[in-house]
Amino acid sequence: MKWTEGVVRHKKVWADGLFTLQIEAPEVEPFEPGQFLQLGLEQPDGHLHRPYSVASPHGRILDFFIVLVEDGRLTPLLWKMEAGDALDVSTRAAGSFTLSNCPDAETLWLLCTGTGLAPYIAMLRTDTPWQRYPKIVVVHGVRYGRDLAYQEELAEHGRRHGEQFGYIPVVSREKVTGALEGRITTCIANGSLEATAGTAIDTTSCVMMCGNPAMLDETEALLGQRGLRRHKRKEPGQIVVERYW
Repeated sequence: MKWTEGVVRHKKVWADGLFTLQIEAPEVEPFEPGQFLQLGLEQPDGHLHRPYSVASPHGRILDFFIVLVEDGRLTPLLWKMEAGDALDVSTRAAGSFTLSNCPDAETLWLLCTGTGLAPYIAMLRTDTPWQRYPKIVVVHGVRYGRDLAYQEELAEHGRRHGEQFGYIPVVSREKVTGALEGRITTCIANGSLEATAGTAIDTTSCVMMCGNPAMLDETEALLGQRGLRRHKRKEPGQIVVERYW
């Protein structure tokens, strides 16, 4: 793997342990929103690195939306970083969780949990989804209201694009004004998600899913009962999945 030096230019803390690092890394090669890069640090026992979806399109400065894993090896080091600190960034992105691998549809559903929101933030900052899909709905599942990041940016999409865009927060461990209560799968099963969006999840949809594996598996099973299936180039479907671990 080829590395380039990145420099932290800004750190945004959304909640304790939940943060975005803006990293200047001009030598990173062009990539599609939704792909991931590796972040790494040299340590006494070797080079620590792991993949992170980029929460911005390709550019000189790249955003990474990260949650602190208390017993992890790398994220505690990233959590301590401040503007001016250096780290390694892979020069070439990877992954197929991109709009170019999605079918055309009436509605683009962007389902995620936690930091799985990152690739969608990157996509929505480009013209592509707005030109391809008549309706776009972001569904962000978190445990607590404090974990609902990028609120201002998502609200701005709503102001700019009107009825073309919907944003639905889903909070599982407390009641939050304006959010659905429970898990994403619960809200699909009881109909509250589609009622709030004002549109159905059906075979006219493209459903992207990113985050917790349990959510991905359960949601895919639920949608499979409606006739939706994984999208493949040789076998077109409606579901495109990114597993975070």
